[in-house]
Amino acid sequence: MPPGPVGVIANPASGKDIRRLVARAPVSTDADKAAVLRRFFAGAAAAGARDICYLPGPHRLAEDALEPFAPPLRPVPLPVPLTGSALDTRNAAAACRERGAAAVLVLGGDGTCRAAAAGWPGLPILPISTGTNNVFPLACEPTAAGLAAGLVASGRVPIEAAAVRCPVIAVEVDGEPPDLALVDAALVDEAFTGSRAVWRPAELRAALLLRSDPAVTGLAAIGGALGLAMPAGAAIALDLGEPGCPVAAALAPGLIVPVPVRSYRAAPFGEAVEWRGPGIIALDGERERRLLPGQRARLLPLPDGPRLIDPRRALAHAARAGLFLDLTPGAPHAD
Repeated sequence: MPPGPVGVIANPASGKDIRRLVARAPVSTDADKAAVLRRFFAGAAAAGARDICYLPGPHRLAEDALEPFAPPLRPVPLPVPLTGSALDTRNAAAACRERGAAAVLVLGGDGTCRAAAAGWPGLPILPISTGTNNVFPLACEPTAAGLAAGLVASGRVPIEAAAVRCPVIAVEVDGEPPDLALVDAALVDEAFTGSRAVWRPAELRAALLLRSDPAVTGLAAIGGALGLAMPAGAAIALDLGEPGCPVAAALAPGLIVPVPVRSYRAAPFGEAVEWRGPGIIALDGERERRLLPGQRARLLPLPDGPRLIDPRRALAHAARAGLFLDLTPGAPHAD
């Protein structure tokens, strides 16, 4: 595999959503993001990365974090006009694709990762969340993420050996172009509540639950024993409301409550599950789609989402490549 650049998307407009304040979760600062980027660049440089395509911005997050690592890392700013919105993330992902990026670090949570995947559907992604109110973070030390990106970018490890596919939910409302939900579950709410952080369990109507690789994407937002019993790559549609088989719903950090299930059925990939309004389709912690009375929503589980780089696989490859010192007594570098 020929070497390629590493993309970095650290959108200053992400990570400061008011819903995180509602959920009493920390809001990341620019200094927090810069510290994550420095650890990521340290790993990427050690693993052989060279060109770093980054989203420029007024806060110089990537530029300042890159300075200690130039050379060997070479900064390549992406020509993306900044709008101060999620559109910047989407455009940056498309620009990374045009430049042949081997792997892309996305610094953000649900909404940021979804925007990046919309700009590049097959994105080889390393998402690192800087908050806690996210369903779709990759729990990965940034230095290990940098090692993974560097190994893929330098051509030592093919992306197929370091990544797994993440299933996604495509949401259509009355035939509108689909919006991607890069989460393990999409919920239908009775009334607009403003955020997953303040969902009212008694008003939840239905859910489409996906099980992706738990080693990469974490647990589903709703699932409990039912979700844990599902194999990876499966989908189930839940009808909620009447007492039945209770599952655990994570409505906000630290708030897990039982939610009754009236019935559930298989939702094979490629076959849409339909619900009618009124209600709210909650895609993640940052965006909801309003369903007016009589409007039809189609939730389509798809197997081919972004390629998520598994840090455990990457670390195993890094060890085989000799990137770690053996510190056991008597080893050559132990002293």
